[in-house]
Amino acid sequence: MPSSSPVELTILMPCLNEAETIAVCVDKAQQYLASSGVSGEVVVADNGSTDGSQAIAKEHGARVVEIAKKGYGSALIGGITSARGEYVIMGDADDSYDFGSLGGFLQRLRAGDQLVMGNRFRGGIAPGAMPPLHKYLGNPVLSTIGRLLFRSPIKDFHCGLRGFDRASILGLHLQTTGMEFASEMVVKSTLSGLRVSEVPTTLKKDGRSRAPHLRSWRDGWRHLRFLLIFSPRWLFMIPGVVLMLIGLLGSALLMLGPIRLGGIGLDVSSQIYLVALAIVGYQGLLFAVLTKIYAQHEGFNIPRGRNFERLEKRVSLESLAVLGVVLFLVGFVIAIIQFSTWAASGFGALDPTATIRIAVPAVLLMILGAQSVMAGMFLGVLSVGLRRQ
Repeated sequence: MPSSSPVELTILMPCLNEAETIAVCVDKAQQYLASSGVSGEVVVADNGSTDGSQAIAKEHGARVVEIAKKGYGSALIGGITSARGEYVIMGDADDSYDFGSLGGFLQRLRAGDQLVMGNRFRGGIAPGAMPPLHKYLGNPVLSTIGRLLFRSPIKDFHCGLRGFDRASILGLHLQTTGMEFASEMVVKSTLSGLRVSEVPTTLKKDGRSRAPHLRSWRDGWRHLRFLLIFSPRWLFMIPGVVLMLIGLLGSALLMLGPIRLGGIGLDVSSQIYLVALAIVGYQGLLFAVLTKIYAQHEGFNIPRGRNFERLEKRVSLESLAVLGVVLFLVGFVIAIIQFSTWAASGFGALDPTATIRIAVPAVLLMILGAQSVMAGMFLGVLSVGLRRQ
């Protein structure tokens, strides 16, 4: 457990086999504390090093915290929990960041900011310090997606040097154990209304002779996956609504007869594909609603607009079941009418095109009805789980 000693700043370094660089990083951090007169400590959150990094860090005055659970996020969560400082500034232990120049971070923290991110694109990236794939594609694209989805002011989501108010960050209950921890911290800080800012910081080529732990495509995907999953509006709702409207409108128009768009003719075969779009779109819409309701029940801080708040009050097992039954019955009645017409003609040959033109919308309504009922049942399961708590 953290001590009650009056420590203002903890400089935290996650570490996994950084024997080549851990000493210089700890020394720079200690020199910053000494020269600035800040009451602080240097903590190394070791994630199972086998190269003697722990002993080197201790020899140079750092407090080493052993973190058994593997992963960048795990190491940092363990280090933050063990920190004694009111503020924490974290940075990689590979000598790519200058721990002797932390004044800008501490100044913003003392001014009341609760998360202060370094911005490498404003501060400068030394030649060879960042692979071109990361510099021109990975970081800019993922940061832009994060800014778009969560309206975050941060322009460098993945800078490894960042400072924060320890109590505020612990209050976010960060969960991810891998590299996506960097995105989770920014996203949850933004959604929770914390005061967030950036300061320019420099990135130089790290001092390691081995390959970095970061895996470009694997870890990039984990960041992107987290951003999308944490935004069901963009992952499910918007694509779902677009697909559903295209499918419903198109299939409804084709009920009236063939359509020509320039030199392209659309008929019942197109109607079948449009119905498939409507089904997939409706499923996406249901997923968006259920995901947000589940997130609310479990305490996840997922964005929720006013329209959704109103929708949630009207969505229940009963309302979805009623909607589903009505849709199913409408489709079933159309099917019965078609069957009766066929029976009245003596079950003779039918015009396939005319029959399919009406049968396809009937099938669509029955499928949407069944989906609605099952979604209502799932919502009921969520409610039962909530009452057991």
